[in-house]
Amino acid sequence: MRIKPPKFIRRMFPTFIWNLPNDNNEVYLTFDDGPRPEVTPWVLDLLDKYNAKATFFCIGKNVELFPELFEQIKLRGHAVGNHSYSHIKGWGCSTGDYVRDVDIADDLIKSNLFRPPYARISPSQARVLNERFNHIMWTIISRDYNKRLSGEKCAMNVIPYLEPGAVIAFHDSIKCSANLFVALPMVLEEIKRLGLHSNKIEL
Repeated sequence: MRIKPPKFIRRMFPTFIWNLPNDNNEVYLTFDDGPRPEVTPWVLDLLDKYNAKATFFCIGKNVELFPELFEQIKLRGHAVGNHSYSHIKGWGCSTGDYVRDVDIADDLIKSNLFRPPYARISPSQARVLNERFNHIMWTIISRDYNKRLSGEKCAMNVIPYLEPGAVIAFHDSIKCSANLFVALPMVLEEIKRLGLHSNKIEL
């Protein structure tokens, strides 16, 4: 079953972007938590195979660890976004500490796109970051992080709901790799079959 973003979250954060309607048959694959050398190069090669572009919401710590891989993402035509420096949870964290963590990542990533880790962000944190970032959420989440699900099930959390404008959340992390390696090829094949195209997010 697809997990839709809860309606109360949408009402609480009306400026957040949950989909990007268009007439170009475009969907928007996104990948959180990278870059990781064990996963991200495979994702980049698969996207090339399908002539697909995507948006990578990177963790600042990983950008520091793997700067060449971060540059590869951009050189191969994809967009990057800020996913905080330390994958910080907004709930239970002061606004000042949260914003500082995001700002440290911003020094490395330099993007106007931001996705809050775990989707856990307070209204006060969002208000401060809204001044500088577009908050990109998702229409469809694969749940590739759930070890109780198979890769095929993660793919089926996405495939029935593909439509122009959909923002699709995956993770290029070690934790999610087993499911990602199965689900992403299935999803890309279905995107192709439907005559859709995955593009990067540019705002």
